[in-house]
Amino acid sequence: MITTKQRSYLKSLAHHLQPIFQIGKGGISENVIIQYEEAFETKELIKTSVLNNSEFNAKEACELIAEKTHADIVQVIGSKFVLYRPSRKNRKIELPVKKR
Repeated sequence: MITTKQRSYLKSLAHHLQPIFQIGKGGISENVIIQYEEAFETKELIKTSVLNNSEFNAKEACELIAEKTHADIVQVIGSKFVLYRPSRKNRKIELPVKKR
């Protein structure tokens, strides 16, 4: 679980990202989840757009993918959403430290 400060930091990093996935009429299949799993290992922060012909809205798609990939939801805005999951092998993003 990420803190508010960490979420804010991730939003600032995600602002300039282009979506690397699109969710459309094909929905969210097991293959899509596998692609997300692979992408999290190289990118950690993933922006996705949800097309108008999708059976899901952005919030629904985001929650489903986050649950299946064990990722944290950074933000959902309009038809786009951002997920974060640290890479197990190639960690690149250093989050601000949680205060105790």
